[in-house]
Amino acid sequence: MSHPPSRRTFLGLAGAAGLTALTACGGGTRLGAGSDAPATAAPTFTGGDYTGPKVTLEYWNGFTGGDGPHMRAMLDAFNQQFAGRIEVRNVTRRWEDLYPAMPTAISAGKGPDVAVIHNDWIGTFAVRKVLIPIDDVVGALGLTEGDFIPAVWQAGLYGGKRYSVPLDVHCLGDYYNTAHLERIGLKEAPTERAAYEDALTELKKAGTSTPFWMPSKWPAHLMFMSLLWQFGGELYDADGTKALWGSEPGVQALSWMVEQIDKGFSPAKVALDSQYAAFKNDKVSLTWDGIWQINDLKTNAPSLKWGLAPIPNIGGTPAVWSASHNFVLTSQAGRDPNKVQAAKVFIDTLSRQSTEWAKAGMIPARNSARQAPEVAGLPQVGLARDLTAFHFLPALAGVGDVQSKALELAVAKAVLKQSGPAEALKEGVATADQLLADNKRKYAQ
Repeated sequence: MSHPPSRRTFLGLAGAAGLTALTACGGGTRLGAGSDAPATAAPTFTGGDYTGPKVTLEYWNGFTGGDGPHMRAMLDAFNQQFAGRIEVRNVTRRWEDLYPAMPTAISAGKGPDVAVIHNDWIGTFAVRKVLIPIDDVVGALGLTEGDFIPAVWQAGLYGGKRYSVPLDVHCLGDYYNTAHLERIGLKEAPTERAAYEDALTELKKAGTSTPFWMPSKWPAHLMFMSLLWQFGGELYDADGTKALWGSEPGVQALSWMVEQIDKGFSPAKVALDSQYAAFKNDKVSLTWDGIWQINDLKTNAPSLKWGLAPIPNIGGTPAVWSASHNFVLTSQAGRDPNKVQAAKVFIDTLSRQSTEWAKAGMIPARNSARQAPEVAGLPQVGLARDLTAFHFLPALAGVGDVQSKALELAVAKAVLKQSGPAEALKEGVATADQLLADNKRKYAQ
């Protein structure tokens, strides 16, 4: 992933800021209305090699941090393989800048031909006709759900069409301090509720006064969603018209988070990023954070002894918030049949050769890449033993806006003790339902 603060900024703010920008560039009209972008890809992908005239593809992505060198290595290998036929120009922008810029740039013919976006933007960009469906790519190549982690494969569908080929999965994991756990006779973090809570009690007795800090901001909403799914809840209804996270499973999930403060396992009002900083500085025994922190810990906390496990099963069903980087083809490329063919070859090639990408701390979405010997032993791959645990945001246009303006605020209010869990969720759901209704009109879904 990008440098952690940039990534946090994106997840916490870009959903709202980016969608505001998308609304603005719609000129006040219904999003997608009057667009001359094609709704489907004009040329059909036949698979195999590229045989057309030399083309140059503009490739946009947000890999501005430690993941950048790994993507550049993949691009260098591609450009060398297709020298004289396809040249891919790498354009790297911060995620929070990339998303609002894409529609306007593509409309002017100055945007990407191919890009990497997160799965929760597929619905928004599909309905705006920023993207071209690529069903023909997966059909010609014989790709199916069986070639990928099933949940991430499904996350690339919108309106019955496929808009992406997934590159990876990144999710929350449970980072644990091995020295702290050894004090209480454990070699790794417990994975079930009772054992996990017992371990926190023993860690406190052993001298770690607050072994598990509970944030009110990043990644609190990701923790809440994971727990919601574990308790059997869902985020939204199938039509995307109602928020469901205020249900009893949601109350149970948020109550468990607040209880960690009440029991003294976490201090109150944990500041942004301080729980991760405390873990890096050997002050916290366990912390839930994204797998993109793996390389940061290796580089910036070389003396820290740590391990990584799936987040514990608190609610009864294994589940964890997950997201994905996805290759997409834009409507800008759709104006040139040769660019369409070249871009699809590019997507297929990098997807098949994603073992290099695993070195960036990601879990390859493609089974063959994940099973490669040089990848199978990486710490994040152990989180993929149970593929059913991965859960993704639904492909709803504008879902990021709803998350940032309703769900995230509700979680923060409860953790900060400004409202009880049930009250905070009820208030948040009312806001979310209004935003969902607004999105239905805005995007004409």
